[in-house]
Amino acid sequence: MTRDASRPAPRLSSPTFSPLYRQIKDFLIRSLEEGEWGPGDAIPSEGELATRFNVSQGTVRKAIDEMAAENMLVRRQGKGTFVATHSDPRSFYRFLRLVPDDDKAAHAVSDPFFCETIDASPEVAAVLGLHAGDKVVHVKRLLRFSGEPVVFDQIYLVAELFDGLTLDGLRGGERSLYSLFESDFGVRMIRAEERLRAVGADAQSAGMIGVKLGEPLLLVERTAYTYGNKPVEWRRGLYSTRHHYYRNDLG
Repeated sequence: MTRDASRPAPRLSSPTFSPLYRQIKDFLIRSLEEGEWGPGDAIPSEGELATRFNVSQGTVRKAIDEMAAENMLVRRQGKGTFVATHSDPRSFYRFLRLVPDDDKAAHAVSDPFFCETIDASPEVAAVLGLHAGDKVVHVKRLLRFSGEPVVFDQIYLVAELFDGLTLDGLRGGERSLYSLFESDFGVRMIRAEERLRAVGADAQSAGMIGVKLGEPLLLVERTAYTYGNKPVEWRRGLYSTRHHYYRNDLG
């Protein structure tokens, strides 16, 4: 999508309070939020953006470099720069860090079995920046590796962003949940924060994952954010580590 030529270019404020490239980055993020370029779309060249914002190409390049490092944009050698998308198979393992003990690639299958709109508890509301009693979509699902249930997720989504989400919709196709959220609801997860701790399996999780009551599980609490650093998802995942481990690459 091209910018309306009749629309004046954004006026940059003095860089006294924010580096110029950061201001360019903010304008680009706003364009992504407003849908000027969708997931998978090519953005204009650095030269075109430099002209639009009346800055040097080096300034634009620095803004794009930072957005690429934050997985908002993807550079493709000889092709240009594109909006990152969850439909790219390489993005799947960015948010799923569970690996089989033998390190062999294992196909993970999402198996949702519950989806209802409910009132947010004070805990859920606090995480998602809502008020207690605001509507959230509550999803429960198992994540299976080679048919084995390994993860029991309870997921809470800001309801106004996922109007019309149903259990049948969650079960359709082989897409990851984040790919479905992006394509069907226009919500892209940009980054996530996680907290990990060891817990004992309660009766529900033991039955779901097929472990003994009290058996150690890894609790992963994740808050996922979309553009503008807005929290849109909170999930509590219980991971069985009998045959898998959680891997995080640092550096």
